[in-house]
Amino acid sequence: MSSGQGPHRLWGGRFATAPDSTLERLNNSFAFDCRLWREDVEASIAHAEMLGETGVLPPEEAKAIIAGLRDILAGVENGTLRLDPRCEDVHTAVEALLHQLIGPVAGKLHTARSRNDQVATDLRLYMKRRVDEVSALVRKLQSALLEVAEREMGTLMPGYTHLQHAQPVLLSHHLLAYFWMFERDRSRLADWLGRADELPLGAGALAGTTFAIDPERVARRLGFARVANNSMDAVSDRDFALEFLSVAAILMVHCSRLGEELVLWSSQEFGFVTLADEVTTGSSIMPQKKNPDVAELARGKAGRVFGHLMALLSVMKSLPLTYNKDMQEDKEPVFDTIDTLLAVLPALELTIRTATFHAERMEQAMAGDFSTATDLADALVQTGIPFRKAHELVGQVVRACVERGRRLEDLSAAELRSLLPEMPENLPLSFTPAASVASRTTASGTAPSSVAEQLLKAKAILGAEECAESQASS
Repeated sequence: MSSGQGPHRLWGGRFATAPDSTLERLNNSFAFDCRLWREDVEASIAHAEMLGETGVLPPEEAKAIIAGLRDILAGVENGTLRLDPRCEDVHTAVEALLHQLIGPVAGKLHTARSRNDQVATDLRLYMKRRVDEVSALVRKLQSALLEVAEREMGTLMPGYTHLQHAQPVLLSHHLLAYFWMFERDRSRLADWLGRADELPLGAGALAGTTFAIDPERVARRLGFARVANNSMDAVSDRDFALEFLSVAAILMVHCSRLGEELVLWSSQEFGFVTLADEVTTGSSIMPQKKNPDVAELARGKAGRVFGHLMALLSVMKSLPLTYNKDMQEDKEPVFDTIDTLLAVLPALELTIRTATFHAERMEQAMAGDFSTATDLADALVQTGIPFRKAHELVGQVVRACVERGRRLEDLSAAELRSLLPEMPENLPLSFTPAASVASRTTASGTAPSSVAEQLLKAKAILGAEECAESQASS
């Protein structure tokens, strides 16, 4: 259901002629802000209820408006009603449809509000809901990492710095590093909500309203923690959008880094992991190919989100108070970022859950890589040799091994003493990757005992939240 007449407008009395079509094309935001229709209707219902309860509108008029808005909520949902895409924005389209349903009294809905505080309210309400979805998906990705880390507790792999073999680590330790990255992301999303959770409605265009309204009542009904303190700030603030984009950009950095490692590890040169068919694709010309598309897209789409943050920063950087039409550009970066996260996170979760890690290949990769050289240096230090001297001595041993084509782990005691005259008789000679990993028992270290503690902490975090969610729903 839509009007057969020209597009409805919330303004026009001041103008002798209609907008030119070039302006209408430039000005129209319905194509992207139409996704705010539910939030716009729900916020309008709360606003109309408050207008009726405070006596700003007669109760029967408020009831008619509320009934019409509820019809729109149900009708657009089930497809029996349609918002007019010719309207310049979703707010205009909702009011136009309300006018069709209940007549001129629909015009009273806009009492004591402006599109300026209306759009800021709708966007905050929308983002609060979507950020909850994003956070839940991050949590599921963490759960997948935790599940695989627990399953692979016995798997050793090379740890890298500068993408060079550095020291042996547990695969579980490596995967849990991403668990803690994503835990910080969820923490930032929770912090974001603490600052974004305020109601702009009631600020009007910029200076408040002359009507005796009750914004606190609207805030309670819409689930906002508080009402904005300053009407000028309320309508011109987009910090909540910028901060979300910043948090999202960091989250995508972590997705990208994980994606990059999966790309490397699944290559024939590494061979550490095989990705499931469900999360890979083939080549149109090379029949043998199995491409890690999810991992690559997690990496590639990070740039898209970074760009959205820079775009909105650029829009906001020089705007005078209060609302400016430039701020219409706030929605597409936010919407596309949310869409990107809602696509990438579950795909990456599935990739992790279905991955097959190859412990034997990882072990082979550490053969002869000198990644236990630090353990030898540490053993020398424990006999009283200064670390800088031990570092130099072991470096000489490594150079000699390279020149002779020998592996550190294969050196006999006699060979090692010939290369290290300073080596005490009681020096332990077990410099295997397993021994190296087992010895690193610091709280954050890679020893199985330390990683087991990490697993317990990670499980406790997710388990406590599951318990809290269960209690909240019961």
